Amino acid sequence: MRVLVPAAVMLLMALGLTACGATGNTSTAPPPADPAAPATGSLRTFTYEDTVAPHLLDPFKEENPDLNVKTATFDSDSEAAAKLVGGFQADVVEACADEINPLQARNLLRPLDEKGLDEFDKLTFHDAPGVLDESGQILFVPISAGPQGLIVNTEKVKNVKHSWKALFEPQYEGEVAIEGDEALTPLGETALAMGIDKPMEMTAAQIAEVTDYLKEHRGQFRSYTESDSDTINLLKSGEVVLTDGGRGTAIAAEEAGVPVEWIAPEEGPLSWICGLGIPAGSSNTEAAYELINYYTSPQAQAQSATEGYVVTNPKALPLVPKKYKESADPASVKNAIAEREPQNYEEYVHAWQEVQSE
Repeated sequence: MRVLVPAAVMLLMALGLTACGATGNTSTAPPPADPAAPATGSLRTFTYEDTVAPHLLDPFKEENPDLNVKTATFDSDSEAAAKLVGGFQADVVEACADEINPLQARNLLRPLDEKGLDEFDKLTFHDAPGVLDESGQILFVPISAGPQGLIVNTEKVKNVKHSWKALFEPQYEGEVAIEGDEALTPLGETALAMGIDKPMEMTAAQIAEVTDYLKEHRGQFRSYTESDSDTINLLKSGEVVLTDGGRGTAIAAEEAGVPVEWIAPEEGPLSWICGLGIPAGSSNTEAAYELINYYTSPQAQAQSATEGYVVTNPKALPLVPKKYKESADPASVKNAIAEREPQNYEEYVHAWQEVQSE
């Protein structure tokens, strides 16, 4: 989950990004001279918290005992960009296709050399918008993805409509949750419910229509959730019987004892793609490449699948436990609508802030 950056903080970030230029080397990061050699020195990662969970990162540390790995986490790529511009040092940074603009606009990422990436062209989503820039340079390597659909409590709700429209059906009034930690997801889901088939390319007029619709249906929602744990707790307490969310959230809810089903809406689920890149200020690009290749290895990908994520390396699927094979299969997001940051992203942000202020 991504945490919504408050308006005041976003303004400060924007001012900071405008006032400060990018620092560091923005040429293509050279691949390791000897990819088989263990990494040494110090490696600083800057990612979402779940990306560096011990069960994912510890095997890499064990394989590279002479490498000092230091981790730092953030809640959005906007926050990451602001900190990097402000002088924060990192060798690897996580980027997502739906929020990469703050990193890309300030030249904070070094293009990657495909020669240093294990079977890059075989990875799912390797040619997705955001992963590559307009000139075809690699900005980040996709390591995980996931579809966003509906999660329903199967004990309390029967025969739910397999559509985003279900979020707004009057019989569920006051018992619905929708993600509120960023703008694209709630506006995109509402747009699809309203019949707008390109939710990541809305005009100002369409955004206004969606904003008005959400404001008219404010009473429909028990909560605008800010994390997966928020969603799970609401389902577990019975306060919410229907919500949006990813497969991973549904799996976690099941493990918490909640009888739920994840549903792909007929209009198409949304989807996200995240991965790792090398920031302009990196001082250990060799170790950075090795970490990136570790995260795309079948073994690491199989571990990521247990979090409910879609794997990006098809070779990982045979290693994925049976329980997670369906959610890990890239085919599960084949017809999904990719969340990507539109050119008029600020209009989405302002619209969602207006809805939340009601």
